[in-house]
Amino acid sequence: MRALLLENLHPLAASILAAHGIEVTTRAGALDESELVEALDGVHLLGIRSKTQVTEKVVANAPDLLAIGAYCIGTNQIDLAAAAKRGVAAFNAPFSNTRSVVEIALGEIIALTRRLTVLDRAMHDGTWEKTSEGSHEIRGRTLGIIGYGNIGTQLSVLAENLGMSVVFYDTAEKLALGNARRMETLDELLETADVVTLHVDGRSGNAGLFGAKQLARMRPGSIFLNLSRGFVVDYAALRESILAGHVAGAAVDVFPVEPKRRGDAFESELRGLPNVILTPHVGGSTEEAQEAIGQFVSHKLRDYLTTGTTTLSVNLPNLALVQSTGSHRLAHLHRNTPGVLAAVNATLAEHGVNIEGQLLATRGETGYVVSDIGSGLDRESVEALREMPQTIRLRVLS
Repeated sequence: MRALLLENLHPLAASILAAHGIEVTTRAGALDESELVEALDGVHLLGIRSKTQVTEKVVANAPDLLAIGAYCIGTNQIDLAAAAKRGVAAFNAPFSNTRSVVEIALGEIIALTRRLTVLDRAMHDGTWEKTSEGSHEIRGRTLGIIGYGNIGTQLSVLAENLGMSVVFYDTAEKLALGNARRMETLDELLETADVVTLHVDGRSGNAGLFGAKQLARMRPGSIFLNLSRGFVVDYAALRESILAGHVAGAAVDVFPVEPKRRGDAFESELRGLPNVILTPHVGGSTEEAQEAIGQFVSHKLRDYLTTGTTTLSVNLPNLALVQSTGSHRLAHLHRNTPGVLAAVNATLAEHGVNIEGQLLATRGETGYVVSDIGSGLDRESVEALREMPQTIRLRVLS
């Protein structure tokens, strides 16, 4: 088995895989589509972060690829449907860097509300700018969270501990934690909050969510943060709002187009603006978070290879599996049509193969049946399953 890990993953990601006999190759930066197709020749596991785009063309030209690990929260950089169609599992780390993102958000809220960026720049320029003008405590101010998921909810709790009032808006029904209040509309939140922070996911429907209209709805002198996705915000409109003095400060960690490698040139219309914090997509990039992500995702890839378990896969039916109870385990990914399980069992019975245990799960157009075989598994029975018209991928796990 061979694995390719890109984009400076934590060393633990590689060591966990290598400890299970997998040959691991690491590369520092992201690869474009053609480079990735070439690099995946003979590769069974791919590890990426947010920059590498795993397109349908990439998956179609990587016949050996069994699984993709997104060592981050988002998976919009992967064509999940194309991967599922070809029996390639995808896993991510939905919880491992939550604390790191929350902490940077809190730090930036305090820094912007106290105008520390402006004072810091003046000091470095040799000016003693001692003043309280425009500087506020966050205690008693209202934080508006757009997207009340794992990050939004933890931010809500910690912000309350610092004395902030919290309101939130989410398109899904979410339970309010502590004293947080749900806003019925986005406009209601924008008209209420002193600080607005985005923590939405990468679904295509969120593109352009926040533009000139939403910025105009914000309270004069309020603070804006985007630590979610770059394509969610119209940054030209944000620039104009900051220059006009309507938005008093902003922190941005994600951009529509981001450099592929550390040290590459960076351009943005937000550069050079006062009281604006720009960071290179490092909201979740602490040593603690990256270690936890490396461990979590590599364990998911390892478990999928060794036992066939798909727990928390983002594109395949989820099955929680332990070690095989038989001599062999058949992991059969198939198109989700009626009668597949009966056909699998009939095929095995025709070849005299006894089933000791079996689990089935479905997800959309994909089905996944795992069968533990006592003995008597031969090449003919395996080939018969592979040749079933519904078969996407069959793996034999000893």
